[in-house]
Amino acid sequence: MSDFTGDNLVLFPKTLDYYQIQLTRMLETERYGEAKGLLNFLLQCGGEAERHHTEWQALLGWLDAAFPEATAEGLPTDAEDGAEEDEQADAVLRQRVLDRAAEDPAYLPRLISILFDNEDPEQQLLALGQMAHLPGPETEEALRRWLSERERHPLVQFRALQLLRGFGAEGPAVVLRDGEALTLEIEATPLSFEEFPRAVLEVPERLGRMAEVSDPALSYFADEMWRECVQAAYGSNVFKWMMEADDGAADLWAAALHQHLLEKLHGQAGDEWTREQYGITGELRFRYEQALRWLRAYGADKG
Repeated sequence: MSDFTGDNLVLFPKTLDYYQIQLTRMLETERYGEAKGLLNFLLQCGGEAERHHTEWQALLGWLDAAFPEATAEGLPTDAEDGAEEDEQADAVLRQRVLDRAAEDPAYLPRLISILFDNEDPEQQLLALGQMAHLPGPETEEALRRWLSERERHPLVQFRALQLLRGFGAEGPAVVLRDGEALTLEIEATPLSFEEFPRAVLEVPERLGRMAEVSDPALSYFADEMWRECVQAAYGSNVFKWMMEADDGAADLWAAALHQHLLEKLHGQAGDEWTREQYGITGELRFRYEQALRWLRAYGADKG
């Protein structure tokens, strides 16, 4: 990702939101070198990211002045190194949360209040990130009530389900989505992308093989967006469709995702090339067009 430069760096809004959340976590846990590295990366990004350049530049300048000894680090390229850094950061955050909760009995209720009263998904995710270290009946009851009370951002809903599973909760949880009450089994919630059904995992793999020659950079954006999509769709009829293991399902979703990214990143409107490359003919054509419409609608909602 750090090899892309200039106009090739275009982030989807929710991917941008993810990096904003990561930046906040880095600052909260005093990982100033990593924060500098992330800011340097974000300052190379165009599109929606450009609106934040002045803010990021000012923050980077402050970090350089206040913490000159903190070396700007690039984004982790090795999965094991990245996982180790995440574990260290989580350990630091966990200890801070436990210390604050021990000193202040109102700490958990305040986090729960943020979750219910703040409509900003980023603030809700930050609250969930701290609540993850405070398992117990009060936290579990609050999460179940928050999920069933009214519709929320689907990615935050998914994170709340992950927390419940991580706490060892079992049984059904009611989640409101698109005017419908979904009853989902907590213990079936994937804790990582690798836990999703094989049919879901095959989509970015299929696209990656197709794009490795024609547009290698596309694979990164495809992986990021597909992870968002399956989490946002989790539990819905669209997700059930994504899980289908019949012949052609991975191809049609990979083709739709590929075409959507070509439209978003390169302004390519026609899809003849995409359909030809993935063998989208006959019955697959109709299902591919349905998938493409869903991806376009999801992308529009994120804007």
